[in-house]
Amino acid sequence: MSKSVKDILIEMKNLSELMVDLAYSALLFNSRDAAEEVIKLENKVDRLNYEIKKESLLAARSVEDAEKLTALLEVGEAAENIANSAKDIADLVLRGIEPHPVFKMVMEESDEIIVRVTIREGSELAGKSLGDLLLATRTGMRVIAIRRGESWIYGPDRNTVLAENDTLIAKGNEAGAELLFALAKNEMTLEDIGCTI
Repeated sequence: MSKSVKDILIEMKNLSELMVDLAYSALLFNSRDAAEEVIKLENKVDRLNYEIKKESLLAARSVEDAEKLTALLEVGEAAENIANSAKDIADLVLRGIEPHPVFKMVMEESDEIIVRVTIREGSELAGKSLGDLLLATRTGMRVIAIRRGESWIYGPDRNTVLAENDTLIAKGNEAGAELLFALAKNEMTLEDIGCTI
């Protein structure tokens, strides 16, 4: 059963947003894994954009329908453009290009920061889901990816259970980052907040 145009647009919006966060994380932490995931997601967004065009053609039964669907197609194209831009950022990491020092300054002055924190032994975060912890509400930090051993969980949801030794990539403000580090029982360093590139 094919997805509706609305469902495809929602998925494209969520994926393109995730890709931007992952691409910046890849650049900040020089993570080839995160960069490679951005490339995979960009291919998925390309396929979704094709699907939205196909479903729109099938749904149009009149000139009026076609005109209404044109706006949706433009939104889909814009989401794909965002995904392509995130891929361009990830490509810098894969090609081994060091970011310019200005990038560091821009990230430091941004309203939101990206942090990397590991859940240590004795942390109250271990063994609980993001939903149970109300982590985003309590800290103002949104977990965008989790490194577990050699694998990654991208775009975790409220049902994702955290484990000891998980490394979280999270996005939010500095006060929230300090609270997240305390909950994970970590000392916060400049390297962990992506300030040393």
